[in-house]
Amino acid sequence: MKANKNYVNLPQEFWANVKYLSQKIGYSDRNSLIVKNPSETEIEEALKKNGFDVSYLFGGNNRPTEFGETILSYFKYRANILNSYVEPRLMVLERAKETYNLLYRKLQPKCPIPMNKQKGEKKSIAYLTALVNLLIEANSGDFSCDYDPRELTLFTRNDQLIRTFSRRVDGAFPSAKNPVAIWEIKEYYYTTTFGSRVADGIYETLLDGMELSELRETQKVNCKHYLMVDSHFTWWNLGRSYLCRIIDILHMGYIDEVLFGYEVVERLPDIVKGWVEDLKGQ
Repeated sequence: MKANKNYVNLPQEFWANVKYLSQKIGYSDRNSLIVKNPSETEIEEALKKNGFDVSYLFGGNNRPTEFGETILSYFKYRANILNSYVEPRLMVLERAKETYNLLYRKLQPKCPIPMNKQKGEKKSIAYLTALVNLLIEANSGDFSCDYDPRELTLFTRNDQLIRTFSRRVDGAFPSAKNPVAIWEIKEYYYTTTFGSRVADGIYETLLDGMELSELRETQKVNCKHYLMVDSHFTWWNLGRSYLCRIIDILHMGYIDEVLFGYEVVERLPDIVKGWVEDLKGQ
């Protein structure tokens, strides 16, 4: 999914409020497994309880200001998109395996099919990563792809380095040198707890997005940035608050698009065709 145009290019003050209020009110309802849509009363009480002036959100007539209306509208949008669009697309292991097997038989790929990092009976194909790889291969024409860069992403101009990023990413198209797109994949089908390793993945993506944003602003170099995540149990049952943060990061402009579970099958072919057109236009 792409960002909703109504909530892009908003000031940092907006995101300061979104993150603070989400923390104080809570991101989701544990009992019903849904993402919260905070009410005006909950927002007002959270701010007053912590000593903040609420007039910038709710005016003297106790009606929301324009800024307050945008806050309320965004919370409603974030809850609706996660509850109704994202949750059904997050796959359990069995669905991911069936989807992979179906597309493998159809496409007969030659690209790398990676294994997960589990041991024993949990060791198997990394299904989301494998889906990403075979869909890229099927839609990239004659262009190559670095499905597993083992080096830092870098950008050059006139045979000189202009940026080297801080991290290795999960994939780069067509290579880790001057890519038109990079991506991170976070699949956790066998995870039973939402540990720090899972949470750290969000902040790694944020770092990549900040470096890409700086590159775009100062060097006028545009490289697309994608995050792909899956595992219904890990992300929905345990990590709904982090799904909220992913939606926030997307709208802050640090990710071009997030693909949730089966959305990889729905969206990635068209995305890759767009990368090909970008390369042909260079």
